[in-house]
Amino acid sequence: MSETSQPQSSISSSNSAGKLRYSDFLHPKYWPTWLGIACLWLIARLPLNLQHALGSGLGMLAYYCIPRRRHVAEVNIRLCFPDLTSSEQQSLVKKTFISNAIGFFEAASAWFSGPERFRPITKAYGLEDLQEAQSRGKGVILLGGHYSTLDLGGALFNLYSTAASMQRDHDNPLFNLVMTRRRLRFCESLLSKDDLRGLIRLLKSGGTIWYATDQDYGKRGSVFAPFFGVPAATITATARIAKKTGAAVVPFSHFRNDEGGYDVYFGKALENYPSGDDISDATTTNKIIENEVRRHPDQYLWMHKRFKSQPEGKDHHLYGGK
Repeated sequence: MSETSQPQSSISSSNSAGKLRYSDFLHPKYWPTWLGIACLWLIARLPLNLQHALGSGLGMLAYYCIPRRRHVAEVNIRLCFPDLTSSEQQSLVKKTFISNAIGFFEAASAWFSGPERFRPITKAYGLEDLQEAQSRGKGVILLGGHYSTLDLGGALFNLYSTAASMQRDHDNPLFNLVMTRRRLRFCESLLSKDDLRGLIRLLKSGGTIWYATDQDYGKRGSVFAPFFGVPAATITATARIAKKTGAAVVPFSHFRNDEGGYDVYFGKALENYPSGDDISDATTTNKIIENEVRRHPDQYLWMHKRFKSQPEGKDHHLYGGK
């Protein structure tokens, strides 16, 4: 496997960006979006240490100016880290906002600079586990999570291999077009989040897909399994897809380290998975993601209402009316 594999440009037929061109967005109503895109382009050209400094400032601004998301993060961290003191929990909330804001700048770098910029400061751990799983020829599901280095993680993966990803379209069609085309610089292909048939075809052909299970998509198609000891609605699709395709499920995570570089982690393909027990399988995947989050707890998307859905008889208002 070449370490400098080149991504191919392929968009799922269900993704509207595949039918659009930049010339479709010359109307003045799109000028603010073009301005924002230009700002991202400029940000991507800043030194990384300056990006991190600006991200830190933006993160603290967001902490004070977005109280609804701050409240969600506070609830999540209080539930998941009950052993921390109140001041320690609040400190982690602040660090979370900073890390996710830095991630915004890192996404700009991933889109407009490309992965080679990061090769000298990136280390991969467990790459042999990924290669072994890919050599089986039955496809690989990268068990990912919503870490702050989300888009950058795709670019870093491209330093070692290629993978497809599933994408939820942005409401702004111009921004969605830019996002899709820039991601295709380091993604083998992009599938609509609802394109299950395309996903299965890709895996059966021996492809690799980034797939995250760590958000609350509601009770339908989910079971409740512990995440940091808290019941969390967890989709069963991962196990069902693995069973249908025979694909290996390989843990995958990516973090900014304390030296200003990046670490990419691959785990061994899950054994006895799927087991046939939905709750057991969901518990397995949640525990893996939990263990990865513990490497750098601040670099996780705690602003998401991970526990919004609750089992019958439980408090359905963990986040209040906020």
